[in-house]
Order: sequence, then structure tokens, then C-alpha cells
Amino acid sequence: RAIALPLSSKLGVRDKLRPKPQPNPVLETFYSMHCKNPKEGELMSLAKKCDLPVRKVERWFQRRRNTDRPSLSKKFCEACWRFTFYVISFFTGLAVLYDKPWLWDHRECWTGYPQQPLQPSLFWYYLLELSFYWSLVFTLPFDVKRKDFKEQIVHHAATIFLISFSYCANYIRIGTLVMVIHDASDCFLEPTKIFNYMKWKKTCDSLFMIFSAVFLISRLIIFPYTVLYNTYYYSMEIFQPFFGYYFMNALLITLQLLHVFWSCLIIRMVYKFLLQGTMEKDMRSDTEESDRDEEREKIVEKEKNGITRFSNVTSSNYIQRNGSEPLNNRAHLTNGHVKER
Repeated sequence: RAIALPLSSKLGVRDKLRPKPQPNPVLETFYSMHCKNPKEGELMSLAKKCDLPVRKVERWFQRRRNTDRPSLSKKFCEACWRFTFYVISFFTGLAVLYDKPWLWDHRECWTGYPQQPLQPSLFWYYLLELSFYWSLVFTLPFDVKRKDFKEQIVHHAATIFLISFSYCANYIRIGTLVMVIHDASDCFLEPTKIFNYMKWKKTCDSLFMIFSAVFLISRLIIFPYTVLYNTYYYSMEIFQPFFGYYFMNALLITLQLLHVFWSCLIIRMVYKFLLQGTMEKDMRSDTEESDRDEEREKIVEKEKNGITRFSNVTSSNYIQRNGSEPLNNRAHLTNGHVKER
């Protein structure tokens, strides 16, 4: 908030002016206690209680939901914070692992296991990653909520279990590989969001394509070969399976299933990007409902005003030409058309 918020205003990130719903204790109580998106029957019941048209009650709920949605500046601040962490974490991982033999020869992950000494640099790298993911769990109710909210919870839980269990079972070498592989693509995801909020379309599209390539290669190729194949087969050459072997691999498979889920979303976005020539909005983010509905209503109202104005103009021309008032034999309908009586 101290750095990214002033930076967002200087970079031209502007929050939309959202119309606030009028104070209504009955609707507010229903919104907070029962449901944020009532069905048609509930809308009609609430409309009778408040003595309001159903359309106004529906619009009140749309505006109330939009007030709970995060603003553009909040999304910008969150993306800046995560970008800062992922860059620090990724380069910390490279600095810690570049001279370690298991980064280049994956069989070295099991040399001397389980009696592998824990170096201080690996301990602090583990602590950095574990503290970050615990912080994500604690701030989950306040962070920007997206459509894959449930998948994010599963991901955070699996990651925390993996980091903690790999530390306890001395799977340190495998754990460091998992963390550095995950941070590689995240370094490109957050700046993509930042430039998207700044409306720098070309830069955003370029970074999105780089992120897509890094994500798909790291999560669908490098991770299965470097980590999954390593834990499933190379470890069997050193010792027989035990409980930790099955538990660790189950968590890794859970992560891989999440990778496949997110890869499908990314491939869909890349496909539409190649067809349309520009990146569409993030499929994980929610859209503001009232904006779409109010724009649609404005268009309809403009069309009605245009038809009414055209009808008035033609009627006045008819009066000027004939010198008599034709309205005694005609009646104007609500849609602007004229019908003979």
C-alpha cells in the first residue's frame, strides 16, 4: 500500500466509479445473512417487503456485489507484492542451488539418503517459501477472489503439506527442485497482470505468451520428468517404499492435477489470442454485472428515444403539410409506433 498504491496512480491505473446501492436494511440483512445472489422467487418476495419493483431489487443486489469486488488499484497492489516475492524467491533458489549436484544430476537427490546434512542456505530457503504460503492462507479472505478460489485453497494446502513433510522426512533436495520450478513461471504471471491493469496491451500480450510457454514447459514437461519420475523410480533404486514415499507422491500428483487444470485454461486463452490477435480478460476473474446491464439498458433507452423522436418529427411534418391535427384519429403506443383507432 505504501509503494504500489501511489505507483498505480502515476502509471495511470484508475478505479471505475461504481454506483453504490441505496441504504436498505431489509435487503442488506438478506445479503449478509442469507444469500448474495437471490433467485427469482426470493427477489419477488423481497420486492413485496420493500415495496419496490423487482428490477430495482435485482439491481440493488448487483451493485452490492460489485462493492465487495476488489478495485483495480487493489489488484495492482497485490500483483506488485507477489511479483516482488516471486522474483526474490526464484533468484534466491537459483543462488542456493546453482552449485548443488542434484540440480544437474537428479539421481544425486538420493545419494546418502536419509542421512543428508541440512545446509543453512537450504534451511532459510525453505523458511522463506513456507512463510509465504502460510501468509497466503491467512490473507485468503482479504485477497482478490477469483473463479478458481477452491483450486487455490487445495494448491496452498498441498504446497504447505509438501514443504513441511519434505522437511520432516529430509526430502530437502526434491523440495528445493519443486519450489524453484514453480517460481519460474510465476515471475512472468504477475507482471502480465500489472501491464494488463495499466492498459499496455502489446506488452501484456507479449508477456502472456512468454508466461504461457514457461508455464506449460515447466509444469507439464520439466516437473513430471525432474520431480515425479525422480520420486517414483530413482528413489526405488536406493531404498524400498515406506509411508513417506506414498504420501509424498500423492501430494505431488495432486499438484500435477492442478497444473493440468490451469494449463487447460491457459491453452484456451492462447487459442483465442491466436484467433483474435489480442488477449482476452483473465478467465479466473469475475466481471462486474451492473456495468453490462446498465450499458444494455442505456442502449435500449437510446433506441426508444430515437424512435420517439422520429415519430414526433414525422407527426409535426404531417401537421405542417395538411394543416390539421391528426392525433384525434391516432394513438401513440409505448414503443413509439402509431396505430389507427
